[in-house]
Amino acid sequence: MNDERAEVFFDALRMELPEYINELEKEALRNEVPVIRRATRDLLRYLLRVHRPRRILEVGTAIGYSALFMKECLPPDARIVTIEKVEMRLREAEKNLGRYDKSGQIRLVKGDACDVLKEMAERQERFDFIFMDAAKGQYLHFLPYIMEVLELGGILVSDNILHDCDILESRYAVTRRDRTIHGRMREYLYRITHMDELETICLSLGDGTAVSYKTEERHEAEKT
Repeated sequence: MNDERAEVFFDALRMELPEYINELEKEALRNEVPVIRRATRDLLRYLLRVHRPRRILEVGTAIGYSALFMKECLPPDARIVTIEKVEMRLREAEKNLGRYDKSGQIRLVKGDACDVLKEMAERQERFDFIFMDAAKGQYLHFLPYIMEVLELGGILVSDNILHDCDILESRYAVTRRDRTIHGRMREYLYRITHMDELETICLSLGDGTAVSYKTEERHEAEKT
């Protein structure tokens, strides 16, 4: 299937979004800021509407585009916490959230995601939906804390798991600077697809997306 033709076709079927979301997408593309692809956006909307979470965590705010998009898919009593550490992105995110999140549904947390997630785990904060879209080489390091803060029955969405299709290649076919990401992402995908606590499906849409559902641990389930 021709991906570009398919996207044009699907665009005609997509529900209209608030104009500010479209403008933010255009601005991001003009400035070469990575934001979620439309197919990933479709998946997020579907999962949020069906799962109806109330406590959402996003790892990787960028300019606030995906957090604001998720807000539009949620009821007013849902809350989003989003983490970002890059100063330039933080300034843009603060501006966009201040302009378009008048109800205060989104809380921006500044800092390194590993440190923030660790603190959240220690405070026993819990979320029923997590969207991970940060540095791809760090997903593996985030995972232990993600598993602590993700509620039983919660959903974890991991974006860009194909890393522009590099992950499909041999380690020696990717550039040397990308080999660490290549190895870590492959290990991350192996772990989330083989953990007793998760039921995971990997999808090729967008730049690759994994959807994981946190279940009871198998050995505990066998006791009942």
